[in-house]
Amino acid sequence: MERAVWAPPGIDTSVAGVARMYDYYAGGSHNFAADRDAARRALGFLPGLPKSVQADRAFMRRAVTWAAGRGVTRFIDIGCGMVSYGNVHEVARAADPACRIVHLDHDPVAVAHVRAVAGDDPGIAVAVADLRRPRQLLDGPEVAELLEAASPVALLLLGVLPFVEDAEDPYGAVRELGEALPPESLIVITHAAYDGVPVSQEQTEGALGVYRDIRSPLTLRSQEQIARFFEGYEMVEPGLVSTPHWRPDTPAEQEDPYAFSSYAGVGRKA
Repeated sequence: MERAVWAPPGIDTSVAGVARMYDYYAGGSHNFAADRDAARRALGFLPGLPKSVQADRAFMRRAVTWAAGRGVTRFIDIGCGMVSYGNVHEVARAADPACRIVHLDHDPVAVAHVRAVAGDDPGIAVAVADLRRPRQLLDGPEVAELLEAASPVALLLLGVLPFVEDAEDPYGAVRELGEALPPESLIVITHAAYDGVPVSQEQTEGALGVYRDIRSPLTLRSQEQIARFFEGYEMVEPGLVSTPHWRPDTPAEQEDPYAFSSYAGVGRKA
């Protein structure tokens, strides 16, 4: 069985993982044969998935840089995944070296990978945590210490909410996390949606079936449903828009059609 030095002991490498599939879409090498097989099956239905990933990463860079430029130096990155370069902490530190970051993921392989990338930097913490258990996440020492200073925090939920099914109460989880944030904090979200996918819903459902097969069902939501995650926040201009339209560096019209398959937004807590 395939085994890499960066994989924690006890991990079943024959089962595909969402974070490692994402790494494959992003052109990374931290994935196993099972991940590549599942990713290729999904690409058979949605060949532009790598373009969607690129658009989400570009939004992350713009949003994190914007937040750091306005004095936010604390970031909680939930569902951090395992992209090898261009991580949240790299972008934040490039904008302001004083930034502190907590990376969280429920996948121990992703956590092990990010720990290796972060090294022994005291300003970067990495831990296993699950968005579906917000109280446990908030009580973790890494997050509790970051919130202790009571200065504004940026809560990043980048591409993770589609993996929380309605029955698991994603709105309640986001609300509980938001209640713990200090005033003037930010919530930063990207979320896949049917609206902008440039293929039929039937074809999109084929890709969703791949995720169901690996027991990581993916829920696409409408713009109206995604907007509910921002209830209680003041939306930062330009509001909740397709990902390339959020404060673009280059004209959004130049983007690949698949780049518009998710919505992005930033909200500010009063």
